[in-house]
Amino acid sequence: MRKLFISIMMLSLSLPAMAVTLKVATVTPNGSQWMTDMKAGATEIKERTEGRVQIKFYGGGIKGDDAKVLSQIRIRQLQGGAFTPSALSGRYTDLNLYGLLMAFDSEEEAAYVRSRMDAGLSQGLEDAGFVNFGFATSGFANIMSNTPVRTLSDLRGKRVWVPEGDTISIESLKALSLNPVTLPLTDVLTGLQTGLIDIVAIPPIVALIMQWHTKVKYVTRVPLVYTFGFMAIDKKAFYKIDEADQAVVRDVMERMYVNFDKVNPKDNNAAFQSLLKSGIENIEFEDSERIKIRELLSASNMKMAQSGGFSLELYKEMLGYIEQFRAEQVATGE
Repeated sequence: MRKLFISIMMLSLSLPAMAVTLKVATVTPNGSQWMTDMKAGATEIKERTEGRVQIKFYGGGIKGDDAKVLSQIRIRQLQGGAFTPSALSGRYTDLNLYGLLMAFDSEEEAAYVRSRMDAGLSQGLEDAGFVNFGFATSGFANIMSNTPVRTLSDLRGKRVWVPEGDTISIESLKALSLNPVTLPLTDVLTGLQTGLIDIVAIPPIVALIMQWHTKVKYVTRVPLVYTFGFMAIDKKAFYKIDEADQAVVRDVMERMYVNFDKVNPKDNNAAFQSLLKSGIENIEFEDSERIKIRELLSASNMKMAQSGGFSLELYKEMLGYIEQFRAEQVATGE
């Protein structure tokens, strides 16, 4: 009996690790550069793990909106998705911090804060049940509309799109006495076509990829919302992968997201120029209005933090880093 037990143990140790397929949903259109890069990453992972880990992407939103994707992850039909913060803020509210309206003045300022806070947010997301491979900005969301927007009063009475689950933006818009309309990302183009929404706030690069720019006439380039995305894999599914293969997946995907984070802002700036070339008119937002709006939002943000919308401690930490950055800019004369 003992010999039989030893033989079984030796046989099990000699067997190859079980192959794992991670099915990941994204709204990123097939054929886009983002999807091309993700599929290239999946190919590298398959090769380096000798087929033990495969990633299958479902692009173009074919698996439905964020709520449907999360539902499919819960029942194991999918193992992950490419998300924006609002999709998972119900599981980890502090993902909302970077996306607070008009929190940052520039890409450099946001990068300064992120270099000090990304690791903690990433760990918080994993504690909430999702493995991720870093965050990648898509740049600042600008105001896109069919009537010029120069002041806060130009926004009033207009129906402003808010992503599903983005309760923070809803509260922020209410603080500005605006009219938020909640729609999944996949329904925004139809919403613009039918007049269900009048205004979207989105990075130019996303507007081009999703073809939303074909339904607007004006763009107001103001650092309204700092946007970013990430891939989130169900933690239980990820840890079924052999430890050495986990390291391969992290290496490839983290490198891919570092590249996205570096390239996307440049592509976003180029996309803004493409919008202008397509005939969309650039509108300048008045500086005095920006100051007024920021004051209103600052009070709203603090109220949300104090009521548990996100961590008050982390919010104050972020504000401290922003203050540090601005003080350093003044000191160096930049």
